[in-house]
Amino acid sequence: MLAAMTTEPERQNGVGTHDGFQRLWTPHRMAYIQGENKPTGPEAGDGCPFCGIPEMTDQDGLVVARGKHVFAVLNLYPYNGGHTMIVPYRHVADYTELDGPETAELADLTKRAMVALRKASGAHGFNIGLNQGSAAGAGIAAHLHQHIVPRWGGDTNFMPVVGHTKVLPQLLADTRQMLADAWPEG
Repeated sequence: MLAAMTTEPERQNGVGTHDGFQRLWTPHRMAYIQGENKPTGPEAGDGCPFCGIPEMTDQDGLVVARGKHVFAVLNLYPYNGGHTMIVPYRHVADYTELDGPETAELADLTKRAMVALRKASGAHGFNIGLNQGSAAGAGIAAHLHQHIVPRWGGDTNFMPVVGHTKVLPQLLADTRQMLADAWPEG
């Protein structure tokens, strides 16, 4: 039998000083904080997750679309719902290492991702960028990846500012399917 809903906050021993705040636990973030899925070195064979994703099914790898030289994949630890990355199949660390066809397809899939995100989620804007090297904030510096983070007017509220928590209203598998369905033909 289900317990009756109450307006009183649940009290739990051992969770710190009672301060009147509700807690939104995000234990999945601990995997990112502790470095889960991070490569052990700079080479493709050092456990690079971007090198392994193309061997997975689209659903298991969270792949939204595949091109000849690059692919679009959801970020496993997103800044916002729909956070997509465009990743070359070839294990390269720096934008200057891309050849002409890779560069062109990275730009094309970026544009197509924007179209799909606008169609699927009504994104008002985007943060798009490459973090080149660990000093620039690249979580996986050895394999280039471009971030496409959809934004909406008013999407920064008290949760990330005060609570240091981002609320994502949809499972990644559902987001992947939604974007794959909205992906424009090339």
